[in-house]
Amino acid sequence: MDKILVTGGLGFIGSHTVVELQEAGFEVVIIDDLSNSSENVLDGITAITGKTPIFEKIDLKEKQLVEDFFKRHNDLKGVIHFAASKAVGESVEKPLLYYENNISTLVYILKELKNLPEASFIFSSSCTVYGQADKMPITENAPVKPAESPYGNTKQIGEEIIKDICKITPNLKAIALRYFNPVGAHKSIEIGELPIGVPQNLVPFITQTAAGIREQLSVFGDDYPTPDGTCIRDYIHVVDLAKAHVIALQRLLNGANKDNYETFNLGTGKGSSVLEVVNSFEKVSGEKLNYKIVGRREGDVISAYADTKKAKEELGWQTELTLDDAMLSAWNWEKKVRGV
Repeated sequence: MDKILVTGGLGFIGSHTVVELQEAGFEVVIIDDLSNSSENVLDGITAITGKTPIFEKIDLKEKQLVEDFFKRHNDLKGVIHFAASKAVGESVEKPLLYYENNISTLVYILKELKNLPEASFIFSSSCTVYGQADKMPITENAPVKPAESPYGNTKQIGEEIIKDICKITPNLKAIALRYFNPVGAHKSIEIGELPIGVPQNLVPFITQTAAGIREQLSVFGDDYPTPDGTCIRDYIHVVDLAKAHVIALQRLLNGANKDNYETFNLGTGKGSSVLEVVNSFEKVSGEKLNYKIVGRREGDVISAYADTKKAKEELGWQTELTLDDAMLSAWNWEKKVRGV
């Protein structure tokens, strides 16, 4: 079994990817500092797969701890790197936190991978690298524009760092997966999105509002140039997204990549407005949501949804689950967590 490190592996996307990796026969080691996750997620992963991954609580900003980890685990075949701060709004308020968390940790990991005989690296990137794209749907060839937020900028800088290191490191192969908006939970309802504190993403705020944890959902702006005035995003089920990480990793391990550094969009190819997401939730849950329209939020782009042609043709991957599937699983997860 190939041994794979998943950083941030107890987080939302990370935990679902760990499940898919274990079910595909990989041995998984997780690093997580538990800053936005819980060690209890290991129980959910074990319940689904019947196997508990190795877990080490490490703050990746501590360079010496990273070096020590790679000395202990010198047989790694690849790394899937999720560990990062990821809220657009928070990044505008705390840019230095985001640059330290998202850039220094990436550099420390890449320095260690350079020393391995061969390494495959999957980077958790984002559609935010495109800023407000000129055309929809967004292809991988769309220009990378000045970032709308420090978070988006860390993803742009991260991609540039990986690209630069791949040019001079023949033993390192990398894929940056630029995903759109992950939502939902595993069908088992053993793992799902569980933000600590006030949610920074739309769907957990919706489910927490419906569960009575939050008094009201704020919809940021209804004056955008879209059909209903609210922002449009490409909401992808987290299980579909997790499966794409496994396929991308296998592409590198099997030597099927065309370049040492590749990029792929991961989305459904369909944009949904904030109000359409609200309507989907109300339909599948039977709950009426308390929401109000407020002013626009700094850092938000008007519209972003993916052209998925490259991922379909090169990776043989496409989404299988719908927005309604995602909203129902997210609500079932919320009810389980809250005992509703």
